[in-house]
Amino acid sequence: MALWQIIGVIGVALCILEILTPTLFFLNLAIGAFAVAVISIWYQNITGLIVLFVILSSIILIFIRPLLTKKEVKENQTGIEGKYIGKIARAESDISKDAGVITIYGERWEARNVHSDIIPAGSEARILRNDSLIMFVEKV
Repeated sequence: MALWQIIGVIGVALCILEILTPTLFFLNLAIGAFAVAVISIWYQNITGLIVLFVILSSIILIFIRPLLTKKEVKENQTGIEGKYIGKIARAESDISKDAGVITIYGERWEARNVHSDIIPAGSEARILRNDSLIMFVEKV
């Protein structure tokens, strides 16, 4: 078996390892291994190839991995952030730091005021954040 084939098999093994542990770590090493496999067709010094593999894999890990793991911000958020946070709700009861109830979209939620004042029943409140089933609001 030629040297480039052995390094190619190592690259395939790293790809399989990436499939089993989807962290985008072993994929970078596999790309480095495939690049070294191509170079090993012309350059046969094993020590030089190992050094080249370490350098290429390090460069790929430092510069390309952040681009691959970068999460895209969605314009239209879904879930609790998109449906409730920043929206105006109606206070069903007085809302203090310790107790209160709001309604929004016909739903009833426990609420807490983020400020020290009391939001009177019947007034409007803006939802700032949530913690489990409790909405944290401020007076509009």
